[in-house]
Amino acid sequence: MHPAIPHLVELQRVDHQIAVLRSALEGFPKRIREAESKLGSARADVASAKEAHAHVVAERKKFEFDGQQWKDRARKYRDQSGAVKTNEAYKALQHEIANAEAEVAKADDRQLEVMMAAEEAERRVNIAESRLKEIEQAVAGERNEIQAQGTEKKKQLEAATAEREKIIAPVPEDLRELYARIAKRHNGTAMAEARDGQCRGCGMRVLPHILQVLRTETNEEVYRCESCGLILYTLEPIPIANPAVGSANTSSTASTNS
Repeated sequence: MHPAIPHLVELQRVDHQIAVLRSALEGFPKRIREAESKLGSARADVASAKEAHAHVVAERKKFEFDGQQWKDRARKYRDQSGAVKTNEAYKALQHEIANAEAEVAKADDRQLEVMMAAEEAERRVNIAESRLKEIEQAVAGERNEIQAQGTEKKKQLEAATAEREKIIAPVPEDLRELYARIAKRHNGTAMAEARDGQCRGCGMRVLPHILQVLRTETNEEVYRCESCGLILYTLEPIPIANPAVGSANTSSTASTNS
């Protein structure tokens, strides 16, 4: 095969490795954003729980205020009842006192309900804050892991890029351009092994005489698959002539000629 083919095969291997590393590096920011979104969601849960708790506390204060107002009103009516002169006025005050006391009872009932709701709201705040702390720790660990992986991938990418420069150095410029054009059309793949009479890039048959030429050490031509256009190479062993067989044939021929 062409002497540059082994270099191109190695080049493709490294290019595939580089593509995987770059894809991983491009995915790291997304992974960090996804981790941060978990944190944002947990913070929103805490804020929502605190808002609900604050609303319940405000309601409790309102009912406490209402209850105190009705208590003050009932006390005022009791104080006035000693000064009334008629039964009608006394009955009216007693009615107002009974009404105020009923409102006090209602306010007390509401306060009790709201106090229970406040306890539940506070419990939810504690749960949300506890969950937030857990997620903060998990996200911090995940972020550190992603950053460490990113650093390692960058080192691997730099090493692979340096290796690529060494591999491509002996490849003629025209073959570099051909390789780049084909790889661009085939998602980074430019080379295909010819094995068992087939192009392993597309599965189509490779003509026997091309397979034979690919196995020849002195070949200087570059062959491409007629179907997919990838550059063909072979890893199958190059046939070596058996000297003993050759000598026997010569002796046989000589004997025959004799």
